[in-house]
Amino acid sequence: MKKTVMTVDDSSSMRQMLVFALSSCGFDVVEAANGQEALASMEQKGIDLLITDLNMPVMNGLDLIKAVRSQPQWQYLPILMLTTESQDSMKQAGKAAGATGWIVKPFDQDKLLSVVQRVLG
Repeated sequence: MKKTVMTVDDSSSMRQMLVFALSSCGFDVVEAANGQEALASMEQKGIDLLITDLNMPVMNGLDLIKAVRSQPQWQYLPILMLTTESQDSMKQAGKAAGATGWIVKPFDQDKLLSVVQRVLG
């Protein structure tokens, strides 16, 4: 069965790059422009992995992760942060919120797909 990945980023071009990279490897991809939109969409669709930006309007990535982790059905959902932020303090904040991993933009497609395959088992 195909795995479904949700990408959350306020940049439509970044979402397009992720859709291209992930769908070319056989994943179904669901998009959202911010955390609030992602949460609403997650209620409707079953997803296997969440990839989120950190800095977004309406609801940022850290708040999204905290909201996702507060729901029992998503407690073990793999979540990757994909952001331009690379400071250790931000990585620690992401980990504390419940992020599974951290990828710095701009991303290398092969590296991204390798991480996605690893977290999906």
